[in-house]
Amino acid sequence: MQAPRPEINPAGAARRNRRPKRRELFCPAHPEQQLEGNGKKYFLHLLSVEQLKQRGMSDKKARLVIHAYPVLVLSNEWLEELFCPHCDSNRWCHVTRHDRVAHTVHWAPRELWEQVAHVDPVVANPSVSEFSRREAQRLRSRRSDGGRLYDRS
Repeated sequence: MQAPRPEINPAGAARRNRRPKRRELFCPAHPEQQLEGNGKKYFLHLLSVEQLKQRGMSDKKARLVIHAYPVLVLSNEWLEELFCPHCDSNRWCHVTRHDRVAHTVHWAPRELWEQVAHVDPVVANPSVSEFSRREAQRLRSRRSDGGRLYDRS
């Protein structure tokens, strides 16, 4: 009695890749460089008809939406801190999702933080001690030749 032969994938037949694609976030200053980071997302909140109209909604529909939902949370726009290896820095970015993979990234202006609930970017986090805040700044400080004072190893 012969053992059953395993099925062989015929030449040229493509295998299905079951791994989901990662989101593609590219640096606004260096379009070829992919940004890294998977930090907390701060979703934008809209409170006025004008903000909805800026995003392409008609005046009548914007008034209906604001009347039904006084605070509208956008699920496809948020602020997130991302790292660019080319810039060698973390920056706050305004991310807009088009689909699961495609995103648009812009540097986040300070005015956008006004549309995020429960966050004030001017005031420091009260749960962080003064010592921790000062030590975090030391890691970012640089020598006169441009290198870091304390290199991460």
